[in-house]
Amino acid sequence: MPITDKGKPVSRIILSSDNPDAEKAARLLQDFVKRISGAELSVLQNANARKNDIVIGNGNQNKQIKLNDLTEDGFRITNTDGILRIASGGGKGSVYGVVTLLERYMGVGYWGENEYSLTPAHSIVLPVIDISENPAFRYRQSQNYALATDSIYKLWNRLESPNEVFAAGYWVHTFDKLLPSAIYGEKHPEYYSYFNGQRHPGKASQWCLTNPDVLEIVSARIDSIFRANPGKHIISVSQNDGNYTNCQCDNCKAIDEHEGALSGSLIHFVNKLADRFPDKEISTLAYLYTMKPPKHVKPRKNVNIMLCSIDCDREVSLTENASGREFVAAMEGWSRISDNIFVWDYGINFDNYLVPFPNFHILGDNIRLFKKNHATMHFSQIASSRGGDFAEMRTWLAAKLMWNPQADTDSLTHVFLNGYYGDAAPYIYQYTKMMEGALIGSGQRLWIYDSPVSHKNGMLKPELMRRYNTLFDKAEAAVAGDSTRLARVRRSRLPLQYSELDIARTESNMDVEDVLKKLELFEQRVKFFNVPTLNERNNSPTDYCELYRKRYLPSKENDLSRGAKITYLVPPTGKYALMGETALTDGLYGGMTFAEGWIGWEGTDGSFIVDLGEKKEFTTIRTDFLHQLGAWILQPLNVTYSVSDDGEAFEKVKSIDNPEDRDVKVKFVDLSYTSDSPMNARYVKIDITGTKICPHWHYGVGHPCWFFIDEVIIK
Repeated sequence: MPITDKGKPVSRIILSSDNPDAEKAARLLQDFVKRISGAELSVLQNANARKNDIVIGNGNQNKQIKLNDLTEDGFRITNTDGILRIASGGGKGSVYGVVTLLERYMGVGYWGENEYSLTPAHSIVLPVIDISENPAFRYRQSQNYALATDSIYKLWNRLESPNEVFAAGYWVHTFDKLLPSAIYGEKHPEYYSYFNGQRHPGKASQWCLTNPDVLEIVSARIDSIFRANPGKHIISVSQNDGNYTNCQCDNCKAIDEHEGALSGSLIHFVNKLADRFPDKEISTLAYLYTMKPPKHVKPRKNVNIMLCSIDCDREVSLTENASGREFVAAMEGWSRISDNIFVWDYGINFDNYLVPFPNFHILGDNIRLFKKNHATMHFSQIASSRGGDFAEMRTWLAAKLMWNPQADTDSLTHVFLNGYYGDAAPYIYQYTKMMEGALIGSGQRLWIYDSPVSHKNGMLKPELMRRYNTLFDKAEAAVAGDSTRLARVRRSRLPLQYSELDIARTESNMDVEDVLKKLELFEQRVKFFNVPTLNERNNSPTDYCELYRKRYLPSKENDLSRGAKITYLVPPTGKYALMGETALTDGLYGGMTFAEGWIGWEGTDGSFIVDLGEKKEFTTIRTDFLHQLGAWILQPLNVTYSVSDDGEAFEKVKSIDNPEDRDVKVKFVDLSYTSDSPMNARYVKIDITGTKICPHWHYGVGHPCWFFIDEVIIK
């Protein structure tokens, strides 16, 4: 069937229904046929179709196409009668049919932000086609920077966003939006969670789910939202972010104990809402403390369970490690009582987007598992910020597998690599497979708050880093004459470069000259590629480079505390007690994640003595703290410095109060004291007053928080 012939149009595009998505599909097809052949097909409304025309839509001219087996977003393409017909099962089926036609039969690949490939041809001829497809999940969501900047990208990858589906964008962590603590908290603390002997109203608080007034207020609010959004039929009524902040009043506790899970009171509450809105869907979270299903109550058919795998490690599929198996058990439990499950899965390192995250090998296994256990909606949350680890391939693969979980991940990977990187593809493939094997062989977990330093003796050890860099050198050389693909290779190399730098700062024998060269190149590249952030807290990579020069390069200052003995009067919490024997005076500063280099106290104050070995003269005492609200790490309220000659009788020299800081960015907080006149002492005592309990505005409200300290500098 000819579509164009020698740069001239043969086909016409006929819109068989007055439908915005059919119109969108027609314009997309018209656009790419012109890009391929130079011929512009006309788009007509309800014209009589003739041989070689293309009919899009479910109107009279496509009446003969059987649509019984098509679901929302599904499509059928057929030209067995000499007319190419694209019909939809609803939703964006017409658009996705055109995307499939362009991709499978006209050789168009769409890879990233305005990044596509095609083979120019003045004549386009199609074979006989008769195919139909339905998506595995009725809702498919992922992440990529291109979603905000490239309208075709989203359509091509068959992705949706919450604001398209959920009423007024109410799709997750909605408790405070529906029952604002700023309005109700002060006058009605009884609407909010009770635990640790008191109510906890606040922006991050949960509800008292057995309070009848809460049900009435929330019902009225939901009714008004649906009335204001007549085209929407689903809304999320879901817990605020944070763990173990659920209500433990007598009534809520009794339900949860009867149900054998903290989700019990939540499902009882949401079921009541679902009964009031039988023609709508109420979505709620099964997340952290509500992950496990209740034993007795079943969610109503119009209750959507948004089940989250946040606590699972990622080095192997979910059935292969303990954290994953716990989640799988919960998922299987929910699937026994519900056919309406939304799985939110994580393939992301929230603390380090620009760090290798080799999890491609588990994507297919996990998505098939979700489908098997009654998931009808899926959000694959992955690190696809600009410059993030294989951001383009990660989204592309996730999107393909959400549409068809039975597709072979390795085959898909080759399609993407060849289309996106061209002659560099074999080297990029070797790199991904080598790192995948190294990760599994190391026995090291891969998790969502990871640090490259955690893998410096495993998948990122020096012997492997040399091999990775050799492969990238070969990849760059293979496409040296193709500026577009060379840029793609170099952008994909950024996580390796960042990891080298971040590991180098932890080595006491740093090759400063070599590190400075690598730092300069990394800084040039992140500026060139306009990489906006290193993590979910929006810390800039250029700020990191500036910080590296100030913080991590070997100091030339006369640090009298280097290697000094630390005696803890209030020991650090858990594993940090052992780590704390040397970490505070080793001259190496901690990084942007608490996973390495930091010493922490949870829910308590801290106190320790630095022994300089003999009396020494100094003017400055400096302590270095981590600010990372997302990990429940808050700055201390006060630091007090005292000195002594004998280690027994101490004289206070300075008390520093530290103001509250609600900034979500990761920071390093320097609480220094410099005296006008020299101090002379052998011992320095440092007393730290921690915040201890997460305040009302933090999503750990009412629970212990941490403070973390690294270097102590005395000079």
